[in-house]
Amino acid sequence: MSDRARGLRLAVAALAAGAALAVAGVPAAATTAGPAGPGFLEPSELPPHPSSDWYAGPVTAGRPDPLPICVGGALPSTASHRTYWTEYDTGALQVTVVERTTQRARALAALLRKDLDGCARKLMRQYPDITATQKYYGRLDVEEGAHVYGVHTVATWGASDIGLVSVGRDGRTVTVVQWGQMGTFEHAQVADFRATTVTAVGRLN
Repeated sequence: MSDRARGLRLAVAALAAGAALAVAGVPAAATTAGPAGPGFLEPSELPPHPSSDWYAGPVTAGRPDPLPICVGGALPSTASHRTYWTEYDTGALQVTVVERTTQRARALAALLRKDLDGCARKLMRQYPDITATQKYYGRLDVEEGAHVYGVHTVATWGASDIGLVSVGRDGRTVTVVQWGQMGTFEHAQVADFRATTVTAVGRLN
């Protein structure tokens, strides 16, 4: 698998191996507090894994590497993020941006939603060896609202990954939550992820 393909797969599935590398040196149970600002999800608030606890790295200033699927290019350098992983091939990511004004936050949330609306087409244009499909799981009534999407990718080398991504806003603050693992839409923990998104958006201020 090429480095480019491996980067895409990490972005889609947020695989545990990639998450662990991103937070190398952080104890597995660490829940290090980040800089003053919006609250981030705790590991126990992620969709439950049947065979593993969730673990988390510290809240870190800047954009994550790899960037979240489809929306990463729109995220400013002023973002903060936190990476989560399990003992298996399941991982998650939260990225939060505090804008200068509510108007700017509204515009950012709209841009992120637009990017997600065309996510599958964008992935297949950028990566010819990927077949992508997506679903929209609706709006959540929390603060100024949140929207949930699902993206399934199949690669020519055999990988099949499912990711759930949400965008939500509370006032000047926008957050993106991503969850992923190997599998298809049948393996997507949509109800649990919707609950996770509600918790994440409710904690922004």
